[in-house]
Amino acid sequence: MNGVLIKDVVSDWVTFPQPAPQARLRLFCFPYAGGNAMIYRKWPVDLPATVEVCAIQLPGHGNRMRERPFDRLIPLVEALAQELYPYLNKPYAFFGHSMGGLISFELARLLRKENRQGPEHLFISGHRGPEIKDAEPPMFDLPTAEFIEKLRRLNGTPKEVFEHPELINLITPVLRADFAMSETYEFVHERSLECDLTAFGGVGDTEVTRKHLEAWRMQTSGNFNLRVFPGDHFFLNTARTSLLQVLSRELERLS
Repeated sequence: MNGVLIKDVVSDWVTFPQPAPQARLRLFCFPYAGGNAMIYRKWPVDLPATVEVCAIQLPGHGNRMRERPFDRLIPLVEALAQELYPYLNKPYAFFGHSMGGLISFELARLLRKENRQGPEHLFISGHRGPEIKDAEPPMFDLPTAEFIEKLRRLNGTPKEVFEHPELINLITPVLRADFAMSETYEFVHERSLECDLTAFGGVGDTEVTRKHLEAWRMQTSGNFNLRVFPGDHFFLNTARTSLLQVLSRELERLS
């Protein structure tokens, strides 16, 4: 999944699992910490044909692993906005899970500041309202052994990875950078976004509760919806079919 040419523009940041140039709506999908664009590689099969999935590949992730990852969120969003401008030439929506939800939210706010056309809909998955501080102490700067143990408990890294020290050594710097982006983020109050906003969560997610998700209601003057699915923080994978059914209905309305 390399960058795909749109007219004379190509970007390593935007990948298309299944190019659909005639689609009426683009869905930009942002990964969680440690994730990459491959998370969304099968989504086009289960979403409407009128929607083109555009999976975001961040520096340091996937086929960009040789690049230095960002460790602060706002500089990442500013760089990402520059790359996305050529792709915002038709209606679009944002979907982001966990760290990706925060990225998509701040990106939507930045585009508004620049008087650019914003997303038709913002889908925030597995992330607390942006003004709510994490009650847990930061983990991005923990000693290696403690950092790895915390990763195990989060249940987002395949168990096989922990059996191979060389893989852990490879991914740890990127994960530390991703967690640093989220854990050093400082929310700044602005007027609410105008687009509709839907918050998704896992019923068994102890890190992001229903109350945390409800806080997103304050970030939009449009319609707000909240849906929870079976599973923990990574219901994105375990409840994928149900999630995409709900997402499809919303996207069909937009496209």
